Amino acid sequence: MGTITTTAKFYVCVVLLAVVFRDVINAVEYEEGFSFNIKEATIEDIQKAFTQNHLTSRKLVDFYLQRIQALNPTLRAVLEVNPDALDQADQADRERRRGNQNRSLLHGVPVLLKDSIATADELNTTAGSFALLGSRVPRDAHVVAKLRDVGAVILGKASLSEWYGVRSSTMPQAWCARGGQALNPYVESQSPCGSSSGPAISVATNMVAVSLGTETDGSIICPADHNSVVGFKPTVGLISRAGVIPVSPRQDTIGPICRTVSDAVHVLDVIVGFDPRDSEATESAAKFIPQGGYKQFLKKEGLKGKKLGVVRDPFFKSFNGSNAISIFDDHLNVLRQRGATVVDNLEIANVTIILNPFQSGEAIALLAEFKLSINEYLQELVSSPVRSLTEIIEFNFNNPGLEKTNEFGQDLFIASNMTNGFGQKEYVAMEMMKQLSQNGFEKLMKENQLDALVTLGSDASRVLAIGGYPAITVPAGYDSNGLPFGISFGGLKGTEPKLIEIAYDFEQATKARKPPPNF
Repeated sequence: MGTITTTAKFYVCVVLLAVVFRDVINAVEYEEGFSFNIKEATIEDIQKAFTQNHLTSRKLVDFYLQRIQALNPTLRAVLEVNPDALDQADQADRERRRGNQNRSLLHGVPVLLKDSIATADELNTTAGSFALLGSRVPRDAHVVAKLRDVGAVILGKASLSEWYGVRSSTMPQAWCARGGQALNPYVESQSPCGSSSGPAISVATNMVAVSLGTETDGSIICPADHNSVVGFKPTVGLISRAGVIPVSPRQDTIGPICRTVSDAVHVLDVIVGFDPRDSEATESAAKFIPQGGYKQFLKKEGLKGKKLGVVRDPFFKSFNGSNAISIFDDHLNVLRQRGATVVDNLEIANVTIILNPFQSGEAIALLAEFKLSINEYLQELVSSPVRSLTEIIEFNFNNPGLEKTNEFGQDLFIASNMTNGFGQKEYVAMEMMKQLSQNGFEKLMKENQLDALVTLGSDASRVLAIGGYPAITVPAGYDSNGLPFGISFGGLKGTEPKLIEIAYDFEQATKARKPPPNF
């Protein structure tokens, strides 16, 4: 391939800016005589515009499709759009005209799904890989069925780190064969993180207001943190994983990625609940779901009376020399001013072991879990080019041009395929993680009577992941290079109500999020 000249780059930029300007004009046309900005609009804003007949679902879908067409060639955050999206929007508009306006807050609102969440429609579900292109799932994932039930529009599938990064130890974050390398819209030379990179980028750049990601270890919290959006990783089991390409039934979860805490909570209210197809996990976690849902915890004085613990070491090491630390300290003062007690400089026992997946036992367990889980998922597909991890590995070897197998390899796939279920080594690894969680994070929370752990960035996500604990990250600022960072609030299992109160009050007090300057 030839080198793109500076002049050519200039004209490409001019064309992109013209398309984006056209989108803004279209947005103004939608809103004539109404003080509503379609960009950065929340779910409640959108519903208000629907109710007052200043916006339709079709116009909203049109706007997002135009944004995707204009921005996605650069950002590579969306793999495909749903050919039925406009029809679904029209249906929502017809229902509203018939007076059915209270179906849900997500009625007529477009949602992007990470490309590992199954949809029984024309969309593919591939984990970003060509190996699953054209496969057909037996049914919608449970979360998709719930979204359809409340009238949400399934807009399309968002990109991700291929196979969640489980394929190769050298594969870049936010790269997949089907979409290529996704970019951080704030600083394109920096990582958007993974694996839920596409959902986070899409929400950050107003290609959609609502998306769903998945997390095994940091895959919601880190992309949300790096793209200045809200990521909510719930207690494992609070949301059914049925119909989602798996890694670990012990750690996998689904969660909303949105621009505001309230939007994430409105989505959470829709998708939580028991599912017989993921019965063990969802039955265990169902006791945590409060009567009346989670929106009741969106309180402006949610920080009042809360006790928060701050762990700096070793999570601040990646921020050494950055202005992010001073901004974080300013935010701690905001937490105090809002009525919270902040206990600083706490320590998590054995944290360096927890953060090393080969020492904590996480890597051993995940390799065995992935082979068992992915083989079971592939066997349930209606049709598929591959039916086992062995066949995926063979596909990658046979298609090095498509999958960049020679460049990135598939060492983790091969290591996983060499496992033989759960033996003594795997059970010891899981028991080790259980003990590390109980004697580390849980002990810290209980001995200090904390409502939440507060950390800068997303490096603490592994501490929460191995124990199935919930977390929410909220935009907190931008470093001297313009790269976003968030503040993460983590808690014990089932403490979503406290985390929502804390995160919402913090967000309303700081309002740190800014849209990407060039998108």
